[in-house]
Amino acid sequence: QVQLVESGGGLVQAGGSLRLSCAASRSIFRFNTMGWYRQAPGKQRELVAVFTSRTSTNYADSVKGRFTISRDNAKNTVYLQMNSLKPEDTGVYYCNADSSSWGSVWGQGTQVTVSS
Repeated sequence: QVQLVESGGGLVQAGGSLRLSCAASRSIFRFNTMGWYRQAPGKQRELVAVFTSRTSTNYADSVKGRFTISRDNAKNTVYLQMNSLKPEDTGVYYCNADSSSWGSVWGQGTQVTVSS
């Protein structure tokens, strides 16, 4: 079994920054993909940024140039640095990891609210 624990959400004004963390209970080397999704009220969950391999990444067009995903393999943690935040970035941010051993695993989510 594996667990993902997110942290770092909060309330921020438009133009501000936040950094989210996702700590895994197992080595993140065992995951095929690992990254961040978000869900705004009344909308479907959507991809934000993801590691598609240990070094390759993929970003939603809406966050390119503003958000950066990174990883610390020694800490089994993936980060999402969010800059120039906009009110439309508001939502619950979920960490997801996919592996052959455990399938697709989700964290509990962390709320990000951007005020205008």
